[in-house]
Amino acid sequence: MKGARRFATAAPVVLAVFGVAMTASSTTRPEIDQRVDNVRRLTGGDLSDKGLAAIVAGMTPSQVSLARRLDPSSRLPEIYGLTPGWESLSLVGKPTLGFGEAGMDALRLNAATPNVSNLLRPARPFAFRPASAEDRRRAMRCLTQAIYYEAALEPTEGQEAVAQVILNRVRDPNYANSVCGVVFEGAERVTGCQFSFTCDGALSQAPVNWAWERARKVAEKALSGHVSQQVGTATHYHADYVHPWWAPTLNKLTQIGAHIFYRWKGVYGETAAFRQAYSGREPLIDEARFARPRIQLPKAVTLAEADAALAAAAASGQSATRTVQIDGQTRTVGVVSLGGRRQATAADISSINQRLAAFEAPAAPAPAPATPAPAVSGVTPMAVEEVGRPGS
Repeated sequence: MKGARRFATAAPVVLAVFGVAMTASSTTRPEIDQRVDNVRRLTGGDLSDKGLAAIVAGMTPSQVSLARRLDPSSRLPEIYGLTPGWESLSLVGKPTLGFGEAGMDALRLNAATPNVSNLLRPARPFAFRPASAEDRRRAMRCLTQAIYYEAALEPTEGQEAVAQVILNRVRDPNYANSVCGVVFEGAERVTGCQFSFTCDGALSQAPVNWAWERARKVAEKALSGHVSQQVGTATHYHADYVHPWWAPTLNKLTQIGAHIFYRWKGVYGETAAFRQAYSGREPLIDEARFARPRIQLPKAVTLAEADAALAAAAASGQSATRTVQIDGQTRTVGVVSLGGRRQATAADISSINQRLAAFEAPAAPAPAPATPAPAVSGVTPMAVEEVGRPGS
């Protein structure tokens, strides 16, 4: 009887263990286990170059290309648009400020660069304490201009992200400590401006009212403490149809609309690194001057000489460019066009209409070919040249 009672007491535990074992044996194996078995079967446990070659042998070319592109340990220069041998290149003189790849090549390179969403860090709300009402107005206008001219047609999230980048730079010790200072930084330097609208003449075009009001609301919201969580501590961005030379040196966070956003690598992209205090003082911006495209010349050339060269070129109908010597190299500098932002003049429109009219005018009908004489059956007509015929 004691044995029976012990068995009855232990029976539920035994049955539970047996049920768990049966359940485990009938559970579908995880996909990762199946992958491990496949790799073990293909390589025989050998993960040297020989074993990896056995895996690649069973892949299509597209699969191999995709695997190489997504390999986190791959550092192929062509993936990042780097010049072969870039590790040993020296930066003697001034590096080029070219955008690098553009068009389809840029789209391909940008798509091949993975997002590092695990490095997204939250940004603190911006502490906007202007010293005066005039400083408030200046900061508001500069931020609205940047949002409008950089992202007027972007979604609201994209405009908020642009505003976040600017305010992050205000708190970054690498940049100016005012909103207008960040937005117009570099506009007077030979090395070029940080935001293209401050030096390419875009400010000469009056903004569209509804788009300006939309940008103003985003700027006001950002200065009131709103944080774009999608970009966090991002300090850089560019359009997805270009691939700047600096893109591989930063951590790509995300893409919103047509803009791709980046943060500094390492501790400089962490939230604590943005410790610079907002000055509260906004510089006075000479918008009339920045509304004109400017020739970028060596520092030895004065501002008055640069403006005189631009005026002379415009008066003679020539492009505002000049050949200069920079660090012993001959370069052509200046503004050739406004990137599609310049309004066409009446003379431009008239010339375009004349060319269109000439292109669309129906061409004069071509003369009909002469009808040959009917051929006589069985006789082949031939041209005959009479030789030695006496004159009349």
